Amino acid sequence: MRRFFPVRIGGGRMSAWERLVKPAKGGDVARVFRLLLELDADDRKAVAAQLPRHLSGLRVEDWWSWRHQLRPLRLAGVACLGGAAAVTAWLFRREFQWIEPDDERVILLLRQRPAEWRADVARRIAARLRLNDMRHWEVAAALVRETGIEPPDGDAFMVGWLRALHPGTAATDPLFTAFAPRLFEVDGLGEALPAQVGTVARLVEDGLLERKPVIDGIVGRLLRDGPSALSALVVLHDRLDLDIDESAERARDYTRLLPAGPVAVADLALAQLRRLEEAGRLEEELFAEAMEALAFRPEKKLLRAALSWAGDAVLRDARRADVVLAAMSLIFAQDTLALQERAVRLAVKLAPRAGEAGREAVRQAAAGLPEELLERVSAAYGGDIAAEEVIVTPLPAVGQGPALPPPYASPDQLVRAVSAPEVDPHTYERLLAGLVEWSRRAPDALREALRPWLEPFDSIFFGHNREDPVHAVRRAFLAFAAPEAADALPKDAIRQPPTLGGFKQLYFGRAAELARSFEEGDGYPVLLATPTAGSGHVDPGVLLDRLELLEAAGARALPGDLVQALLRLPRDLPDGCVRRAQRLTSEAGRACAAWMRDGGAPDPRVTVHLRTERNGYYLSGLPALRPVLDVPDDLPEELRPLYRPQTGYAFTLEWWPLAMPSHPEIVAAHMVWMMSICIDSSESQTQSLVGLAHADGPLGSAVAHALACGMGHENAADRAAATDALLTLAARGRVPAQALAETLTKLIVEGFLKLNRVVSVLDDATQAGAHEAVWEVVVRLLPGLLPQEGERPRAGAADLLAAGARAARIAGVRAELPDVAAVAARKGSSRLVQEARRLQHLVALPKKSTL
Repeated sequence: MRRFFPVRIGGGRMSAWERLVKPAKGGDVARVFRLLLELDADDRKAVAAQLPRHLSGLRVEDWWSWRHQLRPLRLAGVACLGGAAAVTAWLFRREFQWIEPDDERVILLLRQRPAEWRADVARRIAARLRLNDMRHWEVAAALVRETGIEPPDGDAFMVGWLRALHPGTAATDPLFTAFAPRLFEVDGLGEALPAQVGTVARLVEDGLLERKPVIDGIVGRLLRDGPSALSALVVLHDRLDLDIDESAERARDYTRLLPAGPVAVADLALAQLRRLEEAGRLEEELFAEAMEALAFRPEKKLLRAALSWAGDAVLRDARRADVVLAAMSLIFAQDTLALQERAVRLAVKLAPRAGEAGREAVRQAAAGLPEELLERVSAAYGGDIAAEEVIVTPLPAVGQGPALPPPYASPDQLVRAVSAPEVDPHTYERLLAGLVEWSRRAPDALREALRPWLEPFDSIFFGHNREDPVHAVRRAFLAFAAPEAADALPKDAIRQPPTLGGFKQLYFGRAAELARSFEEGDGYPVLLATPTAGSGHVDPGVLLDRLELLEAAGARALPGDLVQALLRLPRDLPDGCVRRAQRLTSEAGRACAAWMRDGGAPDPRVTVHLRTERNGYYLSGLPALRPVLDVPDDLPEELRPLYRPQTGYAFTLEWWPLAMPSHPEIVAAHMVWMMSICIDSSESQTQSLVGLAHADGPLGSAVAHALACGMGHENAADRAAATDALLTLAARGRVPAQALAETLTKLIVEGFLKLNRVVSVLDDATQAGAHEAVWEVVVRLLPGLLPQEGERPRAGAADLLAAGARAARIAGVRAELPDVAAVAARKGSSRLVQEARRLQHLVALPKKSTL
């Protein structure tokens, strides 16, 4: 059969590359695939020579058109590149990552190659697989099956097999034969098993998987994974519906699952053990071990189940009384009144059957019970059980924030620090101060240390983002070392003060003006604003020393540096410093004297409103807190941006308390919008609250709203930062209890905050020694959050009462609480009513004598 080839207009045969490139540009995958099958060895070699350069130079404005061109080019590389390594690398090129797979055509093209070569490709693809990038698993699997090589044992390859597992094909699949015995050894089991529980159960039913090894594999994997065990394994275990003999064979393993497994795993183990005990198939040793393990669990669901099982088990065999009482004594320590009451009821019921060990365990544990429950236990167990002494945890001592690190000891040390990928606010200040110091003390040594920045020069090192602190400070160093190099930076490089407002301007504007001073050849003798305390404050005496040094050098203060220094002065200034400032003669000195004399920046009144965002694709419909500050008419122009709270995304919140450490309300007003929209995300930056807690000055609505956002955050780690801030404020005697309670009440009632999250912070603070401050907050929260008669209690109301009881007990407070008394007087035994009665009993005032 005669073959006809396209020809050029001027005559001559078109090359293989020319025949391929036109349909490839049009995204004609089918035609390119047919042409590739017709190429001989020389044609493939010629195409392979063109492909990498063509792909690298591909520039198409229309993303969809570019994407369609990539599909045929991927096939061309598979068909034409020579080595197995080259083909594998081509398949995993970054450009092909987001286009749809074409594995069937890829496999057909690879079948044109020798078996040994295909086996090499299979191994190489398998080695490149990752759980988050399973491209071409089907290709590798097909080549493994066709070539008959030993299946690769990489975790990702095995996960791919499990994802593709099907009862209809498993019997004839060599991968099934190789991997089935190792099914529960796959590290990435959670990536595939949840969707394949039914398949695995069906394979057991059909006899393709042996039942005993599968059950052993499930239980063994649950033991191995401990707290991170997969719930899918529990589902599979339930699907297999073990008989009593199968359960009895694994009774010891089920007992070992109780202490640390997730709730679902502990539920499974408890159900199996209780089933065995009811059938008389559980050893007493394992029963005792299970009871103890369950009593230590924090989950109320498991503790209630343990109480139920304990009561039934001792009815079946009275000899278990001491074992059950030992477990009850552990549950006495649970700080949940309903659980304590159930444990006490069972302990009192078993008192006549108790042996010496059981009685002693109950008597020792009962000392920590609430008074009413203690009296019941004491009456049943011989009396004279004294309540344990309340242990009061002292609050930690606090200073002025974290300790400041020492200055950089050499130019080399300074340059190593500024070359790091990230900086925190204290390091930022040290770097700017170090640049000023060493540019004056040893300019040649500093330039020599900076030489690797310039040879070769890499503009990317100095960044494109004017708001990145690392890049901002690096540009200041560059301006000292090579002012002319700034011309090679991107156009938006920070050569002039950025048009940013608020705290960003304070930080990044200072780096910019320092860079300008070096570019103009002047330098700068000393930075005024470098903090002298971890809170961000500048000691007034040190600031005056710096201003006198500037005057002696005949240098003019950089405007941003001066403003920042004044904003960092403490509120209380010694009279001697005020008089000393009056003797300064420079413009900056006179500004400092006026600032000290007039009391610095005025304190605004802040109001915060909860609003629904209506702008922005991602934010529309989200609730957010919007603060408003009253701005005095005579406020200096350079301070006005600080009185206009920002509502845009910001990722430097932890920097801001150090900018105005004597005005926490202003700082908090800038923080609350960002914190409020990120309350259910990982971008909360609640660590900034710790810095805020070290500030001086009035605390009001803005600080209360910032604290509330931290206390109501979804993540426990972020709430921990709010706890730390609350502890610092408590240690300093500065918790704004009234403002915080009013804010929390408003935001909880409006549905913005979840009460249970707030209570967890209050509880943690109580345990850490802030019980008095917590009580002051709780007692103000209760009236607005407890339900009125006929109202349904809000979620977490009982927890709030319990938190109040814990704080009140440690603090030893006495008070009249009408709202709590009203709930306590209701009929019934709901947890809300029980907790109200406990709190009422704890804080009740002594009855007045009628004599």
